[in-house]
Amino acid sequence: MDSAFERSPEQEALIAEWAPPEVDTGRPHSARIYNYFLGGKSNFPVDREAAEKTLAAVPQARTAARANRAFLLRAVEHLGRLGIRQFLDIGTGIPVEGRNTHDAAQRIAPDSRVVYVDNDPIVLAHARALLSSHPDGATAYIDADVHDPDAILADAALTETLDLERPLALLLIAILHFLPDEDKPTDILRRLTDRLPSGSYLVISHLTGDFDPVSTTGGVAAYRNAGIPMQVRSRAEVAALVPDGWELLDPGVDPVSHWRPDPGTELPDPVTIGCYGMLARKR
Repeated sequence: MDSAFERSPEQEALIAEWAPPEVDTGRPHSARIYNYFLGGKSNFPVDREAAEKTLAAVPQARTAARANRAFLLRAVEHLGRLGIRQFLDIGTGIPVEGRNTHDAAQRIAPDSRVVYVDNDPIVLAHARALLSSHPDGATAYIDADVHDPDAILADAALTETLDLERPLALLLIAILHFLPDEDKPTDILRRLTDRLPSGSYLVISHLTGDFDPVSTTGGVAAYRNAGIPMQVRSRAEVAALVPDGWELLDPGVDPVSHWRPDPGTELPDPVTIGCYGMLARKR
């Protein structure tokens, strides 16, 4: 094997069913369930059980997860072409080889800088092993929770990697549906975005029950029964998440598969996706 592609012992361990000692493998985690939907191996029996119960209610969950990942990559590449070189990805999940925010950003501009944020120790372990930046750019990882935006914005890993005086893209991909209304997601969004300068961008993807309410209700119940809060939202409710002072950009709130699709792509029925995507810009 070419030495450039040889895996370190830590990387090999991450591919096997292994976890750092601080990982609670007795409770499912949304990042590991999502990894299972994507066909990854960084999940445990408790995650697979929760995922299979979700799939029993929502057989299209794997298709939706893959469409959501593709949306992320298209959005990042689009922003790169618009000149954005800084990305804050909150709720990043477990890395997927070659299909992460920094991969897409640095394909457009090698000097792009990315900060990842998640609260599962196994995501941190993967980030340390697998999220290697282009030499001209940078990546960093913050072990933090979206519920504490002030801690995220004050973290040294962020302030040393990103310049908050220059426009950046805030990515909230498939995370806000884990913030029910009682968690005050609009307040969290306001606190995350108030300090961002004019010309910054906000990318959101969010599960919805608009297309298949019966299956979606069953999927939400499977997550809640596993101890993971979840609340899906309608198109209007997703649009209402855009903070004051931000402009929702074309094509608006669309199924992730229909948002700026690659030319020649055959668009699936939104019922098989059940997830909206959108892009907004700070005035």
